[in-house]
Amino acid sequence: MNRIRRIRRLAAVLAGLAGALLAFAAAAPAALAAPGPPGPPGGHQTPPPGQAAAFGGMPGWQIALIAAATALLAPTVAVLAARARPARATPATAAAAARHVTSSPR
Repeated sequence: MNRIRRIRRLAAVLAGLAGALLAFAAAAPAALAAPGPPGPPGGHQTPPPGQAAAFGGMPGWQIALIAAATALLAPTVAVLAARARPARATPATAAAAARHVTSSPR
């Protein structure tokens, strides 16, 4: 394996790890958020009008899980696509094309 391929592969791995780290850093504040202050001691506190939409949504651990899955899935798909690409490549020279045609069992 030549030096350029090693450098390119190392750069791809480092880019994937940097992307995963960035996804985890973006999801960490939501995943580690603490609940708000407790309500009044004796009763149920109703939300102020106009803020009803703030009580729905997705929990932080689900957001972190989706980000982690995406960070692992995207580089995997990229590597599989990069490996499948040379398998379909046509030979660059006439001699290689002749070897390719004569060696294929048809």
